[in-house]
Amino acid sequence: MAIIKTQQSELVHEALAARKGAYAPYSGYAVGAALRTDTGKIYRGANVENAAYPTSMCAERVALFKAVTDGERNFEAIAVATENGGFPCGSCRQALSEFSLDIRVLIIDDAGTLIADVALAELLPRAFGPQDFNDR
Repeated sequence: MAIIKTQQSELVHEALAARKGAYAPYSGYAVGAALRTDTGKIYRGANVENAAYPTSMCAERVALFKAVTDGERNFEAIAVATENGGFPCGSCRQALSEFSLDIRVLIIDDAGTLIADVALAELLPRAFGPQDFNDR
């Protein structure tokens, strides 16, 4: 499912704005994310680093967790903004896949240039999910 250009532009703008809120004193790699629900609501996230790296959190999961704790469960697209158009890590891909492999993933650089527009399923083939659990 493709998103329309105005929605894409809005997500790009929101992801770039979210990136400004990143706390990345160790890596210097600021990331912003904007996640659109099926009702059109947008949740922003930015990466938050910690001196103990494993306790850091990625922008994509910040946006996702904010949306989920607000009761959202259906997502259309997420835009991810980095300085060089980096893609989401495996943990973020897995977290998003819990809700749908059809989520569009827009990758943009710090100039707002669209690097990629792909379905999450393309980024996480053969994803582990609820279907992998035996009936309990």
